[in-house]
Amino acid sequence: MKGSRGNIKSRVVKIGSEKSWEFFITQANKQSCPVVVHFSAAWCMPSVAMNSLFEELALSYQDTLFLLVDVDELKKIARKMEVKAMPTFLMMKNGALVDKLVGANPGEIRKRINGFVQPIPLQA
Repeated sequence: MKGSRGNIKSRVVKIGSEKSWEFFITQANKQSCPVVVHFSAAWCMPSVAMNSLFEELALSYQDTLFLLVDVDELKKIARKMEVKAMPTFLMMKNGALVDKLVGANPGEIRKRINGFVQPIPLQA
């Protein structure tokens, strides 16, 4: 990597459509890849505040797919996944919900994700 930290490409995929959601979930299932989803809303400050932590976690867990879903843009997916408050974090494996955390709790989301997948140490 050259340049400053600002040049690091995000590992969080912002889902822009139901078709995109289906594509990424299907691909993750085919590869047995764990998925962590952050259901957020632009107007919800606790959700927005969790974005940088979610980016950091995505860099730490390289073998996990991190998805960001705006509930106002993709209401049908939010309803399907029974998201009723923001932020909501879902951990999924092989298409099944493994864990769900509601609320902006950085320590708890780290702990839950760590228990869900094992991190790959970053090279210094």
